Amino acid sequence: MTEQLIRKDENTIEVPIGYKPGMRVPGLIYLNAQLEKFLEPQAIAQVANVATLPGIVGYSLAMPDIHTGYGFPIGGVAAFDLNDGIISPGGVGYDINCGVRLLRSNLTKQQVLPHIKDLVAAIYANVPSGVGSKGKIKLTSDEQKRVALKGALWAIEQGMGIGSDLEKTESEGMMSGVDASSISEKAYERGRNQMGTLGSGNHFIEIQYVSEIFNEKAAQAFGLFEGQVTVMIHTGSRGLGHQVCTDFLPLMERASKKYGIELHDRELACAPFNSQEAEDYFSAMKGAANYAWANRQCIMHLVSESFVTAMRGSPSSVGLTLIYDIAHNIAKEETHRVGGRDVRLIVHRKGATRAFPAGHPELPDIYKDVGQPVLIPGDMGRASFVLIGTQEAMTDTYGSTCHGAGRLLSRHGAIKAAKGRQIWKELLDAGITVTSAGGGTLAEEMPEAYKNINNVISVVDSARISQKVAMLKPIGVVKG
Repeated sequence: MTEQLIRKDENTIEVPIGYKPGMRVPGLIYLNAQLEKFLEPQAIAQVANVATLPGIVGYSLAMPDIHTGYGFPIGGVAAFDLNDGIISPGGVGYDINCGVRLLRSNLTKQQVLPHIKDLVAAIYANVPSGVGSKGKIKLTSDEQKRVALKGALWAIEQGMGIGSDLEKTESEGMMSGVDASSISEKAYERGRNQMGTLGSGNHFIEIQYVSEIFNEKAAQAFGLFEGQVTVMIHTGSRGLGHQVCTDFLPLMERASKKYGIELHDRELACAPFNSQEAEDYFSAMKGAANYAWANRQCIMHLVSESFVTAMRGSPSSVGLTLIYDIAHNIAKEETHRVGGRDVRLIVHRKGATRAFPAGHPELPDIYKDVGQPVLIPGDMGRASFVLIGTQEAMTDTYGSTCHGAGRLLSRHGAIKAAKGRQIWKELLDAGITVTSAGGGTLAEEMPEAYKNINNVISVVDSARISQKVAMLKPIGVVKG
């Protein structure tokens, strides 16, 4: 049915109302010609299915890193009116508040390269990774509830960070309105020993350097300079968040029937936003999001310790400092302009990043003049990008942009393509030292498993829903 799609301009394709019965709004996919050939029919169908949900406003959106997901496509963005709209766990995903934290340092690539093997080993030893990995930070039942309520603030109260880290974290590292009892004991049990751990799959800690700067003013505001070493942390809410999603999916299926919501895909199970079921899920989701912010805050502390050890320096000489922390699997209440008036919406971002412009009230003062830092990881063999949010994003995409390169090969397909190859050796030959908890992870996550990040960034930059600030290239990687 791709012939029914309408190319609007070089960066966008419309999925018209009528592509699927029941669509309330059109779909809009951000794609250029190079990326269009990778567009999966199932991902298009998911964009159309989201457009059938009650209370959806404007468009069912998808970013250029789109690929098929659970319910919503990965890269999906949809905003729903608070009064007659819904909330759907399929619009957030299993890894609630999977997100990215970027640190800058006082060090240069030349200073770090002689120590890179020791540095990667130190981080790998200090930050447990892999499926079901357990960390040094053990939480009591009461502490887990405090994490769900306080988020990153809890970690700072434990001595893992400083107060100014909070203003450089989306939502200041804590969504309010959490009822700790909305999270099941099973979810708490899964998260009890996983604070300060990386997990598996596409989660990583990457040591990078600034290879190119595109926007000097924004780079200065973020404290970035060419040749500087940075660290990117990509992980989420671990088993706790996964269990929250697992717990609520059957409840939402029942709620959909109870409230007479016709589902074109049962993976889009949802409840009216003003219902008790939605209130319970939103509370648990926010608690899981807070766990993720605490987790990345703890990992940042452990990474900083690893740098001091491997570089034989001090915290001040290493100078690891938070630039920003963003979520890319989350639902949030936000105010956006719709039809010439300000409207409160529940914005679902599932594999999509918030991209608020200069002057937005939710930004910290230090970034008010340039806009929100937008952190977009690529793959472990190419590059990642720092961008800034824009006014165009507020107008066109509910303040949203892409979240990464987007998978090209399935995990099984990547393992098949990597057969007989030594991915770690190929990366080492390219100047990238890598270690991983799982033997198959490097194959699943090899660079060719992803679209070219440069093409994805080209679309969002050209469409002006976020603008390039700097390119970061990897020199050391710890994978789950």
